[in-house]
Amino acid sequence: MLFLPMEASDAGWLSDLFKSSPKQVKSPKHANSPRRAAPAKRAPPAKRVTLAGPAASPRQRNIKLAALGPVALSPSAFKPAAPTCDPAKFRIVLDVGHTAESEGALSARNVSEFFFNHRLAQRIEQTLKADGFAETRLLLTEGKARRSLVKRVAAANDWQANLFLSIHHDSVPSKFLEEWEFDGKKSRFSDRFSGYSVFVSRSNPDFRTSLAFAELVAREMKAHGLRYAEQYSQPIMGRHRRPLLNKETGVYRYDELVVLRTTRMPAVLLEAGSIINRDEELQMDSPQRRDIISSGVAAAVKQFCDRRWAILGPV
Repeated sequence: MLFLPMEASDAGWLSDLFKSSPKQVKSPKHANSPRRAAPAKRAPPAKRVTLAGPAASPRQRNIKLAALGPVALSPSAFKPAAPTCDPAKFRIVLDVGHTAESEGALSARNVSEFFFNHRLAQRIEQTLKADGFAETRLLLTEGKARRSLVKRVAAANDWQANLFLSIHHDSVPSKFLEEWEFDGKKSRFSDRFSGYSVFVSRSNPDFRTSLAFAELVAREMKAHGLRYAEQYSQPIMGRHRRPLLNKETGVYRYDELVVLRTTRMPAVLLEAGSIINRDEELQMDSPQRRDIISSGVAAAVKQFCDRRWAILGPV
């Protein structure tokens, strides 16, 4: 007997950019008898369960598996299923957030977000390739923010990637920043908030799959003892506030992000941690934290490629 889980719902220039109905049962024949046999009582028809059929509403179609109660499965249901992808051919884009010319946020110790993003993305790439995902590519772009966004989306679409993961490190709105001095230089920090966060866009052409992968990444982060940044769901964030899709794992919806809404494959953005928080910046700077995050992402990708997860949910 098995309980099926509930899925979350509303959930030529390339080389320069990439671095690296049940059957009826026949009644038995009765022997001739002078007395007419009483008609056999028919069993009540079996109840059917329809999952997101053609007549289902959009909201119903977002629910792939409902809480159906105990279901009897044949022994063959427990046999390992073939993976949905061949790891050696599965194309993963690791987008390094920001550029050398447009570095993103500045850490509490005056280190650019781009530096943190690039270093972590390289470690994730190494881990995925070591796990057999040979077609993992690092995506680096140049130039100012808007132009670089257009370039990276075009590159991922042109390469026909199967999965897009954008790597970032978090900061806070300016109103939360305080001043301090580090190495004789004035800097700004905020120790008020910390944690990772995962974002998806409902405007992505494959939002459901994006949400599924985001859930896997967030669950892995949580399983490794990390906490998500809860502030994005709070009114104090003002225009930076985002809808929280899963309060257990920290998956948010951010529909306007260019790299999530204009890519033609499932796309997720990971804010690995806060570098404006002085303590968490030191953690994000450590090889140990990079190993935790990279192994978590790799585990999420492996589950994403396994058909058994699609049937049974994360275990």
